[in-house]
Amino acid sequence: MLTLHPKVSVRPEPFGALLYHFGTRRLSFLKDRRLLDVVRRLDGTVSLDEALADIPPGELASFRSALGTLEQTGMLHHPATPPAPQGPRT
Repeated sequence: MLTLHPKVSVRPEPFGALLYHFGTRRLSFLKDRRLLDVVRRLDGTVSLDEALADIPPGELASFRSALGTLEQTGMLHHPATPPAPQGPRT
């Protein structure tokens, strides 16, 4: 599942938000508070479709594009799934 990278800090602003990646030193601007709400919902427990549920159908393409850009720039990522625990060896 897509989630905010752990090295990214979010600072809400009247226009949307600033995202700063401490690993890459990249700064991104979210120009819509609704996009900030979607990013906050991406906490690893909901799907992208669930996070976008409140966005009107006519705006979904632009929101998906913005989220794709955030993923390409490392602001959002798919965290590695830890390996399944191994049972005792016999």
